[in-house]
Amino acid sequence: MIPAISTMMDGAAPLLPETSPESRQQRDPERAKKRTSVATTVLPAVASAVVLLGLAALFLVYGFHDGGEGRAAVLAPGSVEVAASSSRGSAEGVSEKSTTPALRLGGGAVRDYAWTNSMLSWQRTAFHFQPPNNWMNGPLYYKGWYHLFYQWNPDSAVWGNITWGHAVSRDLIHWLHLPLAMVPDHWYDINGVWTGSATQLPDGRIVMLYTGATEESVQVQNLAEPADPNDPLLREWSKAEANPVLVPPPGIGLTDFRDPTTAWRSPADSAWRITIGSKDRDHAGLALVYKTEDFLHYDLLPTLLHVVKGTGMWECVDLYPVSASPAVEVGLETSTPPGPGVKHVLKASLDDDKNDYYAIGTYDGEADTWTPDNADNDVGIGLRYDYGKFYASKTFYDPVGRRRVLWGWIGETDSERADILKGWASVQSIPRTIMLDTKTGSNLLQWPVVEMENLRMRGKSFDGLDVSPGSVVPLDVGKATQLDIEAVFEVDTSAADGVVAEAGAAPYSCGTGGGAVGRGLMGPFGLLVLADDQLSERTAVFFYLVKGVDGNLTTFFCQDELRSSKANDLVKRVYGSLVPVLDGENLSIRILVDHSIVEGFAQGGRTCITSRVYPTKAIYESARIFLFNNATNVRVTTKSLKIWELNSAYIRPYVDHSIMESFT
Repeated sequence: MIPAISTMMDGAAPLLPETSPESRQQRDPERAKKRTSVATTVLPAVASAVVLLGLAALFLVYGFHDGGEGRAAVLAPGSVEVAASSSRGSAEGVSEKSTTPALRLGGGAVRDYAWTNSMLSWQRTAFHFQPPNNWMNGPLYYKGWYHLFYQWNPDSAVWGNITWGHAVSRDLIHWLHLPLAMVPDHWYDINGVWTGSATQLPDGRIVMLYTGATEESVQVQNLAEPADPNDPLLREWSKAEANPVLVPPPGIGLTDFRDPTTAWRSPADSAWRITIGSKDRDHAGLALVYKTEDFLHYDLLPTLLHVVKGTGMWECVDLYPVSASPAVEVGLETSTPPGPGVKHVLKASLDDDKNDYYAIGTYDGEADTWTPDNADNDVGIGLRYDYGKFYASKTFYDPVGRRRVLWGWIGETDSERADILKGWASVQSIPRTIMLDTKTGSNLLQWPVVEMENLRMRGKSFDGLDVSPGSVVPLDVGKATQLDIEAVFEVDTSAADGVVAEAGAAPYSCGTGGGAVGRGLMGPFGLLVLADDQLSERTAVFFYLVKGVDGNLTTFFCQDELRSSKANDLVKRVYGSLVPVLDGENLSIRILVDHSIVEGFAQGGRTCITSRVYPTKAIYESARIFLFNNATNVRVTTKSLKIWELNSAYIRPYVDHSIMESFT
């Protein structure tokens, strides 16, 4: 049935109460730091890196990311910002959400929201990976199983006692928990088993490099291998007697040397290379390169892989090849050499602002250096994987699907008190395939792995709906807390043809444009998810078109959390950025809704946004979804709109049936 359109009293009236940008405060709450050790990364498998280790994010509570275009965060009036104190000091080279946050309400009053058990229980996700409880970080493929190793605090829902949790899956979606893989039990990792990466060598051997924090909190690199290579579940790991195999070199801070990458085979001498992130005394972010033949002995190469001034500490560095040929739509193994039809992506997680930046460029295998295609979009100053809550990511090559898969760690934006009350914190993003956008040649494409579609159950289509300016269209889909939404919009901008952009006008940005209630000629329009019937709570995912003085259109993709919850002990922002739209393309969007997490993908994944939201009313059967158009001069039609309810992934402990049978 086509739902009725709920029109406003006046076609020019705002969809929702007007909120002027001036009435909100812009802040950068990114002063609270937290060590973002990400789980294991698969050390490069032989030429085709069979192992996909990943990063499986740190699951705990983290510092908050910035908003808008990755800079200033816009907070709604009366919203809460967590003050930036750190229970684990910068002297240890890590940072996290404060253990004693001060929640500031507008004028500075401190107050906790009265969360109920029902509200907190609803927040736990159904198909995003997370541990059974407490605080949660890598993947690899081995003998029929995908392995996820993640940094986890088994004792508390706050940061500390970082061990490696372990889970396995046949399809990257349905995970089974295994016993802990590694714990901090030696002097070289007693203060934490941090981010690592795995490599499968030509003889099938798996080596795992990981960062450990010593008794003095010095960051060192260590080696571990499976204790029983015949065990497809890799339940036991053995740490090398030679550990640590790498210590901070001269000129590098003792707490600025972490997160070894997946290794790759050098085209110059067939030896292995790894890179490790750091910074210099002038606060330039950089990546060191080491050469090794046996993963026990290393030579620091005289040149840096890359360095960018002013970007600060680089964490979780990643370097990998992508196909630049439209005819080759598969992922490339990590050791694929540079050459025609091959580009290399360099990515770094910036400790300064807790965002993941990438750039596309060329790797010189002889000099072991990397150069960006566009210096204006260099690492740390240009493109991001995700413009929302997404950090400490890692890719791995999946030899089964012949694809490169990206994982990201998604922290919380509520208070630490709420995390302790609910008993857990942080989740893993849905794994995403990642490849070069060969149509633009200047950005990556990210898309949920195809296995996600196996969770689809009941679906409904809402094709051909007209959404006039100032209107809201309710969509009857039944349960609206676990959804997969795919929409294609046709936009009629003819009413704005005669409008000329004002020279000198302030440029639009998602973070300063008023969110879903900031009306413009050609935006915002899109969907309201996790909304209640009265729209007192809703998370808006929308497009906003801007006409320049030259008459050309620019498209923004944004996600508005400002009215996502009535709770006051939260950080709420409007996230987003530009999204490339080519001539002849309609606007398209995919949204995954999983209780307290919303992941949005625009134009096939050219721009992505992840939000953590904590509604108090739009939960369980009260959650709704709407189309909306708050523009004044464009009509929007759903050329295609399909919404599926998603099943749970039923993440649970692994049961060894062979052992069970021995007791029967």
